[in-house]
Amino acid sequence: MENKKSRISPKTQGIIFIIISAFSFACMALFVNMAGDMPVFQKAFFRNCVAIILSLVLLLRSKEKFKVKKGSLKYLLLRASFGTLGILFNFYAISHINLADAQILNKLSPFFAILASIIILKEVANGRQWISVIVAFLGALLVVKPTGISDPQHLVPSLIGVAGGLVAGIAYTFMRKLSLKGERSEVIVAFFSIFSCVVLVPFVIATYEPISAKQLLCLILAGTFACSGQIFITSAYARCPAKEISIYDYSSVIFAAILGFLFLGQKPDIYSLIGYVVIIGASVYSYIHNVKKAAKA
Repeated sequence: MENKKSRISPKTQGIIFIIISAFSFACMALFVNMAGDMPVFQKAFFRNCVAIILSLVLLLRSKEKFKVKKGSLKYLLLRASFGTLGILFNFYAISHINLADAQILNKLSPFFAILASIIILKEVANGRQWISVIVAFLGALLVVKPTGISDPQHLVPSLIGVAGGLVAGIAYTFMRKLSLKGERSEVIVAFFSIFSCVVLVPFVIATYEPISAKQLLCLILAGTFACSGQIFITSAYARCPAKEISIYDYSSVIFAAILGFLFLGQKPDIYSLIGYVVIIGASVYSYIHNVKKAAKA
């Protein structure tokens, strides 16, 4: 009797890839933190330098090379501008609060994208989406701790982390706009990486501080893991619709909590833990609704 080799389904592949991506981004956050006290502009610049190399290689291997579709330039600039701010805010938060806190605040971006889509894409949010947005914000309040319950120094970097989720959500909305116009993902990534590095150069020069060999290694590893995360998340969504697997991206919060505890001795407090549950719960609620809606359709 002939043995047939079992094949992994596209959805299972997508889940595996998005979990690998989540682990990669958690490792990126760890090495950004381990790079120590240096201007956030330097951290973001090195992260994107590695991304430039990868994106240019992908473009050179494509048939259309560097060709940009007509009417895309404006949205490429907007996506790159908000994306650059998102990285700066996220890296600042990573450097000043627990890794898991920074990760969960950055994961508010899908909820901000719902709000941004109303203005940019004229997509009207339904009642369930509004509920998920409100619940996610309530969870964010527990992570931010605006009353300074546990640590007053936690407030400012946490608010910057929320701002990072906001601008990232806007950036993702412009990325969706570009996708609807038929722009290639390689072009979007390459344009963003190059734009970000060029814009950051004056700030890097103005705030430059000498770095040690260990810090340089941490920055290179952060950039490498960021590229790995981008590759695997792109591969994941190429195999399966986002609505079916995006929930697994929240595993990065778990990975960040574990890495933060093992390498940095960080322990999220009870308010943050409840906040994680609330925000992830809002995402699960939205995910289940999308799956049911797709099944009916």
